[in-house]
Amino acid sequence: MAPTARIHVRQAVVGDLDALTPLFDAYRVFYGQPSDPALARSFLHERLAHLQSVVFLAQSEEGAVMGFTQLYPSFSSVSAAPIYILNDLYVSPDARRCGAAAQLLDAAAAFGRSVGAVRLSLSTATTNHPAQALYAAHGWVRDDDFWHFQLALPSA
Repeated sequence: MAPTARIHVRQAVVGDLDALTPLFDAYRVFYGQPSDPALARSFLHERLAHLQSVVFLAQSEEGAVMGFTQLYPSFSSVSAAPIYILNDLYVSPDARRCGAAAQLLDAAAAFGRSVGAVRLSLSTATTNHPAQALYAAHGWVRDDDFWHFQLALPSA
């Protein structure tokens, strides 16, 4: 797709599940999970139906689905204010390098400002240099002050 292609970004709703499911499934596969469209659809349905996340969808002028980003609400105790975690950002391989990811980032930031969030945060793989360059080009600053830890909670 040409870099000059017109891209439309809008907040997704439950009625967009047919369009979002293949993208979300491809996103999960990108991160090493087996393809499971039913699981992808069910997960997205739960998030959207229960207003547990905010999803933005990028489409071409012709209506082709190009990518999405998903934000999860959280809070900053120190700031005593809402924040959002940009947990997922994915653009289909055939739609990359045309501005869809940049517009999704812009939509996420505009949304955060509109709801009074004090910041957006995200994590990306240390080896994902294209994503890191994109984030830096859009004003995101890498946090070198804090280490992030995780605790896996396997099911019993």
